[in-house]
Amino acid sequence: MEPRVVRIWRTGLDDSRAPEYEDFALTISLPMFQRHAGFLGVLFAGTGSERTVITLWSSQAAVAALDTSADYQATVRAIEATGFLRPPQEVELHSVHSSWTGPLRHDSN
Repeated sequence: MEPRVVRIWRTGLDDSRAPEYEDFALTISLPMFQRHAGFLGVLFAGTGSERTVITLWSSQAAVAALDTSADYQATVRAIEATGFLRPPQEVELHSVHSSWTGPLRHDSN
């Protein structure tokens, strides 16, 4: 299925706590996204004290359902409670007009 919507969330981060954030992203955020209908993929990215989460969605309705879901709201409360996020935080939505992805691989070397 081709992505129709890209959701981009940006946040500041207490850089000294980056490993905690990375663990949260993989153990809490990723499974939460995977439980949502219409979720197609995610990229966790960042440099220094900035982090970006780019999620791919099948439709605007899927993104709207995420934003209002109890599961997502609980995850937001949990990440806010950690204290490692810093302002600014913002969300952007973009319609996808074309896309291409090949086999993705992340090597830790």
